[in-house]
Amino acid sequence: MTPVRVLVVGRGGREHVLAWRLAQDPEASEVLVAPGNDGMARSHRCIAVDESDSDGLIAACRSERIDLAVIGPEAPLAAGLADRLAAAGIAVYGPSADAARLESSKLFAKKNMLEAGIATAIGREFEQFEDAVAALSRFGPPWVLKVDGLAAGKGVLITRERKQAEEFLAACLLQDHFGVGGRRIVLEEFLEGEELSVMAVSDGARFTLLPAARDYKRALDGDQGPNTGGMGAYAPSPLLEPSLEDVVRGRVIAPILQRMEMLGTPFRGTLYAGLMLTPSGPMVLEFNGRFGDPESQAVLPLLHGSLTRLLLSAAQGALEPEVVQREPGAVVAVALVDEGYPDAVWAKGTIEGLEKLTGDPELMVFHAGTRWEEGRWQVRGGRAAYVVARAESSADARARVYRAIESLRGPGWRCRRDIAAPTGGVAAGSGLEARGGEGS
Repeated sequence: MTPVRVLVVGRGGREHVLAWRLAQDPEASEVLVAPGNDGMARSHRCIAVDESDSDGLIAACRSERIDLAVIGPEAPLAAGLADRLAAAGIAVYGPSADAARLESSKLFAKKNMLEAGIATAIGREFEQFEDAVAALSRFGPPWVLKVDGLAAGKGVLITRERKQAEEFLAACLLQDHFGVGGRRIVLEEFLEGEELSVMAVSDGARFTLLPAARDYKRALDGDQGPNTGGMGAYAPSPLLEPSLEDVVRGRVIAPILQRMEMLGTPFRGTLYAGLMLTPSGPMVLEFNGRFGDPESQAVLPLLHGSLTRLLLSAAQGALEPEVVQREPGAVVAVALVDEGYPDAVWAKGTIEGLEKLTGDPELMVFHAGTRWEEGRWQVRGGRAAYVVARAESSADARARVYRAIESLRGPGWRCRRDIAAPTGGVAAGSGLEARGGEGS
């Protein structure tokens, strides 16, 4: 295969693990990142072009002779970055703006799930505060409220307190807290079960599934506290047995891809399905149009083969699923976050000792909201970095990652202590939007 020059677009932990994994492929002659962060700059050349600067990214791709652009975050996808790059003749891995509506509009996703016969929670949309408040008695408690558009991982509330539900509705529909994306609200039925994240790499018609993951969205141990962009994850999830994987493949992923193709907007990229495993089978909580964060930090280290060839073949509409295989073992990823995350980010902490963790080949550090200042890693975003461990079992990987975290010092940061615990963080819920947020 001709050597491939790759550009990863983004600045968070997801983009760091993407660049790290792609750089392991012999086909990737160089992996650059735009704009990247100080942690990525230790091993990759970073280009000072923002994710939202389409013209700048096109110019960078041309000047750097980029063969494949991989778009990480959801906002540039929703804004049409993939369309702009493709129109400029650059192979791009990521869906068009029309296809990305599966993530950028809850209502679009819900409508097309129903049209495709995909099991999902019953929901209803509202634009008027009074109408939404009046409907609360028909949907809960508990209540599941979602803003229609992108909200950086904070556009979902699940609560048993009616006052809290009404305050969320007022913030969205009266106070414009989430901007345009929050001017429509979806009320959904509450689903009980266990959550599962499944990502599929698709060329618009065909697809291949990556190892399933379990992520943790709430800020505090035991799934307490507010919703966040994601506090950690582990993979593979033992919940996705082969028979259930066939169900997800045939009743979730294939139908929505066929639906998008029928609409004339084929989905090329990573289709992320957030699932609730209920007694009646898997139900879709949400679709996302890109690699999950923090799921990618747990899933990508489990892939053997050429991720570069897989993503390039998908971008070219000729998927080669056989070029990647699943490695045995397990991975646990834990987010190190600002102590006030997500509600009141202080952004003045320091994390000491991260450099010492990189000597172990089964231990990885992926940076998001950090900056190298005065000889130390400074916390400059909500989710600062991820400590990731790989081992033969989930229990061993969990022990390894928390042993590493215990060696770290410094004020102003924290983490959840129950990621991948046998019972920690497993709770009923519905539709918690964990994608995006600081550093993603």
